[in-house]
Amino acid sequence: MIDIDEIREKLLEKENEEIHYNGTDIHLVYSFLCNCRQVILSSFTTENFPESEMNELLIDIQEELNLLLKQNRMEDCEEKISFFLSELPKAKKLLFGTVKALAEGDPASGSYQEIALCYPGVYAIASYRIANILYRMGLKFIARVIAEEAHSKTGIDINPGATIGKNFFIDHGTGIVIGETAVIGNDVKLYQGVTLGALSLAKGRQLKHSKRHPTVGNHVTIYSNASIFGGETLIGDHCTIGANVYLTQSVEENTVVYLGEHGITFQKKAKKSEE
Repeated sequence: MIDIDEIREKLLEKENEEIHYNGTDIHLVYSFLCNCRQVILSSFTTENFPESEMNELLIDIQEELNLLLKQNRMEDCEEKISFFLSELPKAKKLLFGTVKALAEGDPASGSYQEIALCYPGVYAIASYRIANILYRMGLKFIARVIAEEAHSKTGIDINPGATIGKNFFIDHGTGIVIGETAVIGNDVKLYQGVTLGALSLAKGRQLKHSKRHPTVGNHVTIYSNASIFGGETLIGDHCTIGANVYLTQSVEENTVVYLGEHGITFQKKAKKSEE
C-alpha cells in the first residue's frame, strides 16, 4: 500500500529556508500584462481604438497594479502607479519606432499591422518595454515573470534591466540573449542568435551590482549568432558585427567586424564623401 501521509509530509518539507515568498498572484500578473499589451499595441489592433475601451483598460491596469504593489509590500503606491501610467505612452511610442524600423528594414514585411501582430521581435520588445518600467519601479520579480513569458513564446531573452534606445530592430529573433546590464543605443539591429552576455560568472552573486554586459552604440547592426561579452566591451557607433563573431574587446566606431579566413577581422568603413 502507498503511504499517502508519508508522501505528503515529504512533499511539504522545506528544503531551503532562504526561499522568499512575496505573495505575488501570477494570474494577476498575466492579466495586467495582457491589458498593458493591448494599450501599447492599440494603434495596430483597430483603426479607431474606442476611447471607452481605452479608459476601461487604463482603469483595470491601475487597479491591478495597485494590488500587485500591495502584494509586494511596496510603499508610495499612488506615486508608483502614476509613474507607470505616465511611462506607458513613452513605451507605445518606442514600440511604434520598432515597427517602423522593421517596416523600413525588412523587405518581407507587408504592413505595420502585420509586423506589430505577427513578428516575434515586436512581441518580445513590447513585453520588455512594460517589464523595464516595472524593473525601474523596483518590481523586479514581476518584471522577470513578464520577460520570461515573452522568452517562452518567442525564444528571445531580454532581461528587463537592460537599457535599450529607440528604433530597436529584432528580425527573426530566436536565441537572442540580452543581459541585465547591457546598454543598447538608438537604431540598433539584432538578428537571431545574438548574445550580449557576461564574460565570466565565476564570482557569482559578487558581480550582482557590477556592469557585466556590453554597451552597443547607435546605428549598429549585429548579424546572426554573434556573441559579445563583458561589461567593459563597447561597440562604437555605426559598426557592423558579422555572423558568428565572438568578441570580448571593444570595437571602434565605423568598423566592420567579420569572421575571415584567418580569424576575426576588423576593417574600418570608408568615410562617406561630404557633399
